[in-house]
Amino acid sequence: MPDEHRIYSMSVASVYVHYVAKAERKGRTKDEVDEILRWLTGFDQATLDRHLADETDFRTFFDTAPLNPDRHRITGVVCGVRVENVEEPLMQEIRYADKLIDELAKGKAMDKILRSAS
Repeated sequence: MPDEHRIYSMSVASVYVHYVAKAERKGRTKDEVDEILRWLTGFDQATLDRHLADETDFRTFFDTAPLNPDRHRITGVVCGVRVENVEEPLMQEIRYADKLIDELAKGKAMDKILRSAS
């Protein structure tokens, strides 16, 4: 696909290190980043770790994930883009991850980030 965004072929691990660094700069942890990614993707920790070690690209990462059906409850703006209005499905999944990590870095409680039903 000639118009495909280059992030789709980037490894999740290459962005993951930035997620962790952003979280840790704000006093949050790698474990919290992992919890968010497990919630979003439906992967267990071993599967998440394997994708990171294998440097799986974003397309494969999200195409193979048993995605959380509640992820559509994620709303708001990240990088100037309203995540619920992103039309390209793969880009929307990536933006969901970005949004959740932003919320973590801003100090939001995990139950709110993970859209716990209450």
